[in-house]
Amino acid sequence: MQSNPDVLQISLQQQPAPEQFGPKALLSPSAAGYQIHLKTGDEQRSVQKAARLLDNLGLAAVQLNGNWPLELQWAFYQGFVNAKRQTGVQFSGDSSTLKTLEQRVQCYRFAKSLVNQTPEQLSPQLLCEQAAAFITEIAGSAKVSYRLITGEQLAAEGWHGVYQVGRGSVRPPAMLELDFNPSGAANAPVAAALVGKGITFDSGGYSIKATEGMLSMKCDMGGAATVTAALALAILQGLTKRVKLILCCAENLISGHAYKLGDIITYKNGTTVEIVNTDAEGRLVLADGLQLASDSGAGLIIDAATLTGAAVTAVGGEYNALFALDKPLAQRALVYAEQQQELTWQLPLEKWHQQQCPSPYADTANSRPVKGGGAGGASNAAGFLSRFVANDGKGWLHFDLAAAFNGSSNAYWAAGATGQGIRTIAATLLNELQA
Repeated sequence: MQSNPDVLQISLQQQPAPEQFGPKALLSPSAAGYQIHLKTGDEQRSVQKAARLLDNLGLAAVQLNGNWPLELQWAFYQGFVNAKRQTGVQFSGDSSTLKTLEQRVQCYRFAKSLVNQTPEQLSPQLLCEQAAAFITEIAGSAKVSYRLITGEQLAAEGWHGVYQVGRGSVRPPAMLELDFNPSGAANAPVAAALVGKGITFDSGGYSIKATEGMLSMKCDMGGAATVTAALALAILQGLTKRVKLILCCAENLISGHAYKLGDIITYKNGTTVEIVNTDAEGRLVLADGLQLASDSGAGLIIDAATLTGAAVTAVGGEYNALFALDKPLAQRALVYAEQQQELTWQLPLEKWHQQQCPSPYADTANSRPVKGGGAGGASNAAGFLSRFVANDGKGWLHFDLAAAFNGSSNAYWAAGATGQGIRTIAATLLNELQA
């Protein structure tokens, strides 16, 4: 690719910055723009950090010039873009490298833009419609069909988790069931199902959040955005198997019609759930999605959700947390995450975690009635979800997306959505289904 003299050129430099900039300087000016001084053993993070510095200078566009490895270009992109601007990086390399990067940008831009939309802009139904439109655009309409279930129809069909969480809002809850079927054969087996939490705004319901905890809750549909973008990326990278996409979408608001503490939900599989915390709503909507995924006969089921603050406490904001009863599958998923250079950490999950939220009135409560769900809250939430997966959890992965969103900028990320988890889930689909 030829360089554009009208755009600042960014090059890589193995040597330290000139003495006048200090021994730890990441950036120094060059004749055509800036050069990044790589830190040996920490190249990707040093590039991403340098990109944040360049974004903070107010640069609208830059061109990566010279010999840039693919993953360092991607690290630069992730550091340079922000919530107001998801463009501005001109990549370098051969056609294969450029194609890979352009595919990632297309999917990450969709996911980040969706997550960063205001809750007033993005209703549950609109979230489903935008996701369906994006997959249809990527795959072609001949390969995609979908069904949208909204409002009272959810209750009529027995999807009581999504319905109960969302019935307090004037904008009705919605569930998307999308079928990517590249062969077009009606009898083609469903190889995998992706399930995403799509809470377009989470006030906490009657277990209301404080202002500082509620401010960023437009991000609570990050799971839905992540699995949609992951499916799109897998399609662009050659996915040939049939996959279902299920998004469980609602606004968790307070009104005279909202669900309440002490209510009991009876799910399609007969499980009864006492509501002891209306702010533990993500697991309630995912329970419906996981049952629908299991009904499809999919051998691989992956759900993703910004589910628990406990996961953030456990792994911080740089890692996503992974849970699985299927331990060999979890180990393979961790390998895929490492290959995709997305930080992921497995947290404990056993069958007995299903019993960690007892109720005297129902089969289980949806949490423990203490702040944050108490000790082991992320594992207990995963244990709750495991009640709604077929085959004792064989073939099921649960991603608690602790790294999906930043409430404020830091040295490596702008404020807003990160897209972390998209590449891992796409790689899991491709490796598990097409090995």
